[in-house]
Amino acid sequence: MKSKHLDSIAKHHGSLIAVLLLICLIFGMTTDHFSEIATLVSIANQIPDLTLVSVGMTFVLIARGIDLSVGSVLALSSAIFGVLIVDRELPLIVAGATAIIAAATCGLINGLISIKARIPSFIVTLGMLEVARGLTKLVTKSETKYIGTIIESISDPIPYLLISPAFVFALFTVFAGQFLLSRMAFGRYFIAIGTNENAVRLSGINVAPYQIATFVLCGILCGIAGVIHAAKLSTADPNAAVGIELSAIAACVIGGTSLMGGRGNVLSTFLGVLIIATLQTGLAQLGASDPIKQVITGSVIIAAVLTDAIKQRWNKSKA
Repeated sequence: MKSKHLDSIAKHHGSLIAVLLLICLIFGMTTDHFSEIATLVSIANQIPDLTLVSVGMTFVLIARGIDLSVGSVLALSSAIFGVLIVDRELPLIVAGATAIIAAATCGLINGLISIKARIPSFIVTLGMLEVARGLTKLVTKSETKYIGTIIESISDPIPYLLISPAFVFALFTVFAGQFLLSRMAFGRYFIAIGTNENAVRLSGINVAPYQIATFVLCGILCGIAGVIHAAKLSTADPNAAVGIELSAIAACVIGGTSLMGGRGNVLSTFLGVLIIATLQTGLAQLGASDPIKQVITGSVIIAAVLTDAIKQRWNKSKA
């Protein structure tokens, strides 16, 4: 049974890699500079924040939740980080830790209210989306804070390696997240709860701490993503990361994470991030406008959801 599951995951990874290579081939043939190393390196260095948010979203979705507040929480942590450095002149480590703790607190509030009060996480996190965005504007006084070059080393390419420390950390997070889900009991409980919560309860396991933990983990990763986002732009923007929650959900769905819970894979989510980033970069080089890019990206999401639904019905009919 385990062998069949691993074979299924390997096939899914293979199909995602094939799609990614096909997209690269199409844009390589239709644009002048897409196949250059500089373009590929640029894609790698642009995706760390989306990768971290998508990994956190994967945990939440697997446990049959959803977090729509990730973009606002990212912006809040970025704002706190910038204000503490610029206005309070605190050390980078202190400012970063405070920003991450603030984001983790948002995740904890999401988890406690949705799980303990049994309110759908869709509603709770939609409210947190507005609360965190409002707090971001209060913290920054609705002004963009220029932080300066002091933090650029986080997102600047490493000499000779070309990739940034932020990308290296994001890649490490992907493998750590995959290890958590596939090799640790803690992560396996996420999958079990998403598959059949009642069965887990009847086995004597208190599911609430694990469900809340997914939101806290997502908050922590959003906090780190906020620091990276600030480093990438050298600013703390109150309007940062608007809509990133849709890109994160898209990456998860493209990667095969079920919106109904119980199924997901962090490595596949990362491939979903690469597909979205490659698609957007290629369209930009073709000169596509933002509305066109939104239409195409949205169409890809719908196609992925439809494919997932058809696949689930096919598996049920076979069973």
